[in-house]
Amino acid sequence: MNSDESPIPDQELAVQTSNSSQALSEELSFGGEDPEPKGLFTTDSLTPDTIESKGVECIAQKSDKADTATELGAYVVGQLSERVAELQRLHDTLEAEIEALTESKSHITDTLGRIVAAGLEELEERRELLQIEIEQLELRRERIREEMRTSFAGISQELAIRVQGFKDYLVGSLQDLAAAAEQLELPTPSRWSEPRETEPGPAPLPTQFAEPVFQENAKRIRHILHQYRTHPDYYGPPWQLRRTFEPIHAERVEGWFFSQGGRGAIPTMGSRLQNILLASSVISILHSLEGDPMAGSRRRPTLVLANTPERLGEWRRGLQDCLGISRSDFGPERGIVLFEATDALVQKADRLLADSRLPLVVIDETEDKVSLSLLQFPLWLAFAPDPQQTSSYMF
Repeated sequence: MNSDESPIPDQELAVQTSNSSQALSEELSFGGEDPEPKGLFTTDSLTPDTIESKGVECIAQKSDKADTATELGAYVVGQLSERVAELQRLHDTLEAEIEALTESKSHITDTLGRIVAAGLEELEERRELLQIEIEQLELRRERIREEMRTSFAGISQELAIRVQGFKDYLVGSLQDLAAAAEQLELPTPSRWSEPRETEPGPAPLPTQFAEPVFQENAKRIRHILHQYRTHPDYYGPPWQLRRTFEPIHAERVEGWFFSQGGRGAIPTMGSRLQNILLASSVISILHSLEGDPMAGSRRRPTLVLANTPERLGEWRRGLQDCLGISRSDFGPERGIVLFEATDALVQKADRLLADSRLPLVVIDETEDKVSLSLLQFPLWLAFAPDPQQTSSYMF
């Protein structure tokens, strides 16, 4: 019995060992590992100690794996928590920026609205002020027109008084000259027959153009005037008249030469350009009497008197246009000299006379007060305003 019973425990032990091996194999295959490892051990080599040690080792490995999984999960959770917190902070920041931009946009919109409103209000005020000024200017214009219409007679009367005063002044001056001429001691006919030796000197300058005395010059002057009137030369040489000459122009120039003797005032033509045309014809004739127009410009320079630079500019341009001269012909030592003051013109004329030269003094129409010193020169031409007509450049 004893010998028969001993193998029974061995068989039971083998069965238990086989079950333990299968369980161990299943535990080792947990977690996706390979099934029972090949060549690790065999059923025949298992002993109770080996089985115990293997079991302990498997339990230890399971514990390590569980700890590792726990740590990994905790790390991942921590990373995700930090990322979520960071995204939350970014979200809060963006929301704050959006709110700030919204407030800034609202502030800018309000500011622009106020600026536009203020600008529109200012423009409206300026428009109203301009309208008021325009209305005031229109009222002033109408008032000035009314004054001009109502006071034209008064202006004409004042001009007539001035012209009459100038006429009386000229008449008185001529009477004084006539009285002085009567007091001069003239040579008797007996003295004319007595020869008298005279020293040679410069040729006398003709200062009068009365027909009985200068018959030859009178014929020549009339011939030149007729040529200007019938055959105008628009491309002639310098210092020769280049404009159309009407009979009324020739009549007044001829009267100045022969009736007034080259010293006096003639009625204005109504405009400065027409007066310049008359003066240009006189200058051209005087230069033609010298034979050489260029020599005439040096021997008979023209001195023009006008009281403003603008009027002197009109004289310069008009003389250039009528006589075909250039700006180089104007200047202190040239053929035409422009003056704004009477004193300077008188000084220049005195020097020219001392140099045996005969200047022609031309006085603009707007010179309502003529200095007595201008009347002493042999040749002077003044334009007297018409009391019945007001020139456009008098004001």
